[in-house]
Amino acid sequence: MTGVFSLLPEGRPGLLAPLQSGARLSGGSEDISAYLAAGGYAPLTVADRLLDRIAAVGLRGRGGAGFPAAVKLRAVRDAPGTPVVVANGEEGEPGSVKDRWLLRHRPHLVLDGIRLAAAVTGAERGCVYLSDALAERAVRRALAECPPRLRIDVVRTEHTYVAGEETAVVRRMDGGPALPAAKPPRPFESGVGGAPTLVANVETLARVAVMYTRPDAAAAVAGTHLVTLSGGDGAAALVEVPAGTHLKVLADLCGHGRAGAVLLGGLFGGLYGTGWTDLPLDHDGLNAAGAALGCGALHFLHPQDCPVAVATEATAYLAAQSARQCGVCVSGTKALAGTLTAVARGEAGDDTDDKLHRWSRQLPGRGACGLLDAAARIAGTLLAHFPDRVQAHRGSVCAACEGATPEDGRRFTVPVP
Repeated sequence: MTGVFSLLPEGRPGLLAPLQSGARLSGGSEDISAYLAAGGYAPLTVADRLLDRIAAVGLRGRGGAGFPAAVKLRAVRDAPGTPVVVANGEEGEPGSVKDRWLLRHRPHLVLDGIRLAAAVTGAERGCVYLSDALAERAVRRALAECPPRLRIDVVRTEHTYVAGEETAVVRRMDGGPALPAAKPPRPFESGVGGAPTLVANVETLARVAVMYTRPDAAAAVAGTHLVTLSGGDGAAALVEVPAGTHLKVLADLCGHGRAGAVLLGGLFGGLYGTGWTDLPLDHDGLNAAGAALGCGALHFLHPQDCPVAVATEATAYLAAQSARQCGVCVSGTKALAGTLTAVARGEAGDDTDDKLHRWSRQLPGRGACGLLDAAARIAGTLLAHFPDRVQAHRGSVCAACEGATPEDGRRFTVPVP
């Protein structure tokens, strides 16, 4: 099965459900009259009450880190100065489509989320940050249909893996390059123009809007995820699922039931083999297994896919996408990619495994963003979950590795449905 669909129980509000239930579209986007009829853009009388609701249900950010949304909102609200709210729609992960889909098809939901976050934090300016041309067109159309009292700008950037990192967002909005900056300060302390800035993922803000419209279902909305599913045979889908859904359910749903492994969290969560079918789709469950949900992108490996080839292509892509600002990232990703390439070519030395083990432990946390961490996790989980496959490449090359396409990220790229 491919396309866009929901696994939510009937009657449970979600981000995909309105379009599936026949809501009218205008130019591919949800019609403003349909959104208003569903309670959108309703006045917010007590901002702190919404913040308390977000905290009570434990809404976590959907950009990758899973940071508690209420903590971030409070930090921006309490910082000195007049805040700025940014809806971050720049999906660096090639295997994720959720943010672009929301901006293209449900821009009013995102704009409503910005409005509400601005009311909670005291912001007088909002922004939608993106790189997708179709998403930009939909957002500008939505702004023209229902101009908010809040000033909301649209900032376009070039698409790169690191352009959506929160400090890269701030640098780009201030007229600089979309590259990560050293921290501190964090954007909530000093962001756009030096103001405290909330950089929130598009899905996070969309969920805030639904939670405000449907307070009775706030906990259910907070406990639901948009996930992008893809695999070697090209079948891909954007699915909305309750937290805790086993990965096997998602694999079967889209024809990946024969998969023997999965790459989690886009390129951030690592490779997992035996036992992956029982992993639950939620932050705590995956973290307990040494994995990470990240942006919610799952790439399934079929029997014809070699995990060594997948790891090699992933680290080569990350090395090519490095911002070239941190020496440890440049040298670290290059070393990881080069060493895994040697493994894939059957040219690994006696000390190869030791080097990869050491780097996978020592490199995380040493760069300005999570790119180096992602590359290190891929190498570490390859060794941990597929030692026999790595060993099988000693002095030999498999067909999958011969046909690998490093650096371009083609294997992981998913078109927006």
